[in-house]
Amino acid sequence: MAVPAYVSRGRGADTVLFLHGVGGGKECWQPQLEACATRYTAAAWDMPGYGESPPLEEVSFPALADAALALADHLAADRVHLVGHSLGGMVALEFAARHADRLASLVLSGTSPAFGNPEGDWQKRFLADRLKPLDQGRSMADLAPGIVASLVGTGPDPEGVELAVAAMSRVPAESYRAMMELLVTFDRRDVLAKIAVPTLVLAGEEDTNASPSMMAKMAEKIAGAHFEALPVAGHLANMERPGAFNHVLLDFLERCRTAPAKRMEI
Repeated sequence: MAVPAYVSRGRGADTVLFLHGVGGGKECWQPQLEACATRYTAAAWDMPGYGESPPLEEVSFPALADAALALADHLAADRVHLVGHSLGGMVALEFAARHADRLASLVLSGTSPAFGNPEGDWQKRFLADRLKPLDQGRSMADLAPGIVASLVGTGPDPEGVELAVAAMSRVPAESYRAMMELLVTFDRRDVLAKIAVPTLVLAGEEDTNASPSMMAKMAEKIAGAHFEALPVAGHLANMERPGAFNHVLLDFLERCRTAPAKRMEI
């Protein structure tokens, strides 16, 4: 399998791998890459079909998880601290199911363990609503400002909003469509009780896509998981509130680093 394109910072012994969401790219993790670089090897990918990464021949969650494994191999990381946002969090859960032995810890940000039945009426309406503007001939650059505005909470960092809009504007329409169609098929509720690495479940208090209440329930199903909600943050918490996000993330990673032989107690 081809190694996805990525950007990395730092040369630490431990590797932190960041997986972006459906409207993102490797640049979305810039604040986190810089924050982690002093102690870790921090890398963020362009998911297959995004940025400089070629698309998969067949798009599926197992194939995306295997692509993340190929990148971990390329980075010579025996085990990775995996940070996934939204769709990237779903890929991280699939990675946990398929490659548990390669996982050092797990951070799930603004994501869900399932999207329900892809044949369900709600899922069909969701998909139709999200894809209708593309069907009408609008570009991702046309759509990005409005979509980002609908995702963020009150008072987001303006630089973070600019970063999110720029990233979404560059997403190929065919990749956005393919990942949206994939999104509604996801269900990995079965893996939650099997996760045996330190896990952080991180929500934005104002996230209406992956609500804090839903994410708190997800955390309850993962033994020993720590749940935290970031105030005044929506769905793009790592870009909206990079300082607060980084503080929680670095504290979690430090606890993992200093107590690698046992599950963390927070």
